[in-house]
Amino acid sequence: MPTPDKLFTNLLKQLSPQQQVESVVPLDLPQADGGVDAPVEVPLSGVIMVTGATGGVGRRVVSRLLAAGKHVRALVRDLEKAKVMLAGDTRTVWYWELPPQSELPVAAGGKLELAAADVVQRQTLLPEMFEGVRAVVCCTAVKVAPKEGDTADRAKYNQGIKFYDPEVVGDTPESVEYSGMLNLLDAAADGLGVQGGVQLLHHSGQSSPRWGPLDDVVMGGVSSSGVELVASAGEEGGDAWVFSGNVSTDNMGGFASVRTRNMDPPLDLAPYEGIELRLLGDGQRYKFIIRPDANWDGIAYCSSFDTQPGSWQTVRLPFANFFPVFRAKRLKEGQQGAQPLDPSCISSIQIMLSKFEYDGELNPHFRRGPFRLPFSYISTYLPRGVPPRFVHVSSAGVTRPNRPGINVDMEPPAVKLNDALGGILTWKLAGEDALRSSGVPFAVVRPTALTEEPGGMPLELDQGDTVKGKISREDVADLCVALLSCPAAANTTFEVRSTVPFSQPWTIDPAQPPPPRDWATVLAGAKLRRGVTGRTVGGVYTGRLTEEEALKAAGVKPAAKAAA
Repeated sequence: MPTPDKLFTNLLKQLSPQQQVESVVPLDLPQADGGVDAPVEVPLSGVIMVTGATGGVGRRVVSRLLAAGKHVRALVRDLEKAKVMLAGDTRTVWYWELPPQSELPVAAGGKLELAAADVVQRQTLLPEMFEGVRAVVCCTAVKVAPKEGDTADRAKYNQGIKFYDPEVVGDTPESVEYSGMLNLLDAAADGLGVQGGVQLLHHSGQSSPRWGPLDDVVMGGVSSSGVELVASAGEEGGDAWVFSGNVSTDNMGGFASVRTRNMDPPLDLAPYEGIELRLLGDGQRYKFIIRPDANWDGIAYCSSFDTQPGSWQTVRLPFANFFPVFRAKRLKEGQQGAQPLDPSCISSIQIMLSKFEYDGELNPHFRRGPFRLPFSYISTYLPRGVPPRFVHVSSAGVTRPNRPGINVDMEPPAVKLNDALGGILTWKLAGEDALRSSGVPFAVVRPTALTEEPGGMPLELDQGDTVKGKISREDVADLCVALLSCPAAANTTFEVRSTVPFSQPWTIDPAQPPPPRDWATVLAGAKLRRGVTGRTVGGVYTGRLTEEEALKAAGVKPAAKAAA
């Protein structure tokens, strides 16, 4: 259910329509003649948000998504600067000596919008900026620059901190890498979906004020029902919500139900595949009803489910299986309102026990009289094999500061300068941990030193945070986009580097560029494992093992892990 903060921001949205219009600015970008050769296919529908979109990796991600025909929303701090960096609009700005991007390759369906906000300032992340966002590629990073100064296009920075004495400029690593991640997750998670789903009814007591009875008394019947939280009615003696009552067929009646009050704003459940119910069956057939608007007696979407008597069971109702009805009559294709259910706008839900099925048919598993249906929970569920919906560009080396036995002098400059740079890697790791614990399907990419060299380098993916070297920003951008369609990489953390030595420049022949990389094969060949972070827990470096495996191998008891 919406938090008070979200209710307040929704109220502000209604009271300030002019602000709503200006918060997301579309850019008019012409589509490329003759089509575009997209580097990778992205089957994801909806808006893809790119944060840090004017940075070296971020603007390349934007370009590749547009080439794939995607709807991109770039989250930027400076709107006018972004118009120059992303769209080459030099008319709006005259005081930056910035080289504009070359014309963006926009395939059919491609669309670019700008949203001016700062992840450090939660109040700037307005709800309308995240409407329809189904994936995030986070390229936000604290700004590091040479102490001696840099050119307008950050030429020195792009060489890597190996070549200059760096300092943090602007916001601190804590505010950008950690607080910024928390703010972004708070704003975006609802639209991305989480592993536990949206809890519509839960044994903890959630949602109790929103449900109420709706029985056949509205049409002259005498049935009665209700839903209440009952102690010890759940699994293993726990609590459960119990939908119970008495169904009578007297006075032409024959149904009992409970329904939520209309939700304002409506629920956006599009990130999920359907509704999951955990219940103790009684052998009868019930209806689950979804209403897409606030109309009391309008079109509804139904899906029936059977229950097994006397046993706890999990019932899944995919949104694709719901069909439109009006007063228990199915709407046929071509009739007004007969379109499929849109789970992005759900106003109310209802559970019903009815003598009637649809189109005048009778429920074959109906018994009049008393009934009782306990629920442990009603929630949404994610599709099986979902790819990452939040791709985060972090950094190799984040787990190395204070790692036992590490030789700091042999590490990259960022590790040696971690404290001098405000704990930059420490806070990057904290941001990663926040993402990993959010429940959002994610992928954390840890590149080694970023360079402005061409893409196409031979690459190596690894886990355990030990690799060093370099990698082109071009390749990192390609990887980020590819991850949006790779279920095998969901909920993984890994490092990526080129096998080209740091001292060896990488060049390509423009007349014979390297063939497109088969990212699906690369990611499958890496055999990435979920739960591997390379962190040090309880004084134990976990390496390529999960924390549980590493602690067990080291003979550390679980209690020591909690203390860490």
